[in-house]
Amino acid sequence: MVSDVALAALFAVLCWWIGTGVILWLDRLPAQSFRWSMLGWTFLLGLSFWGVSTSMKSVSDAHAYLGFGCVIIMWGWHELAFLTGTLTGPRKIAMDEGATGVKRFEQALMVMLHHELALLLNFGVLCAMQVGQTNHIALCTFALLWCMRVSAKLNLFFGVTENGAAYLPAHLKYLASYFRQRKMTWWFVVSVTASILTWGWLVVQAMVGAVEMTTGWVMLASLLTLAIVEHALMIFPLPLQRIWGWAMSRTSASSA
Repeated sequence: MVSDVALAALFAVLCWWIGTGVILWLDRLPAQSFRWSMLGWTFLLGLSFWGVSTSMKSVSDAHAYLGFGCVIIMWGWHELAFLTGTLTGPRKIAMDEGATGVKRFEQALMVMLHHELALLLNFGVLCAMQVGQTNHIALCTFALLWCMRVSAKLNLFFGVTENGAAYLPAHLKYLASYFRQRKMTWWFVVSVTASILTWGWLVVQAMVGAVEMTTGWVMLASLLTLAIVEHALMIFPLPLQRIWGWAMSRTSASSA
């Protein structure tokens, strides 16, 4: 049992680490390579939908691994599409100087509107695929990723100590104008507290036997842990090179 839990947790960590690293590496290739990167990942996206469809049909460890892994690939397509500038929003310029309040929020939304709509469309497709199926790991994985990503984007909007602006590729440098660099905000406290409480509730539910500690449960709990760690990196100065140095050793060629 312990080995099964460790294997599921390790699988989730490796999916997160390798998946993020590959996207960072591809985004630092010459800009003319982006179309080929997107073409290749779009092929993987199609396979991931097939894999998710297969995973939803049965509750087993193998199907849990399949559903989780396929959603990571699916999510990676959205991340790569955004970071290469393929799918961002109708606004592709820096924020107006002095913009505040509603105007600032509207401009920030327009910068990533198409990306957000694509994520919602993807989630809607997964919900439709889930109808009548027994395995919910893929749907829950995508929902968890989406919720934590919205939380992270709002933290960047309201302001954090480490907003990652220095790591933006040259073609997305204008996004830095939408970030704020501030000390801990009320939204950071609320979002991280809610995440930790959710994680704690999941663990307690498993310990008291209210839910079974399945392979899928372990991967979801591990993914939530990693999302909380990513939020913590917005406060504590830990260079991304220490985590994904192998993927970030190349200077973004699009800046050349």
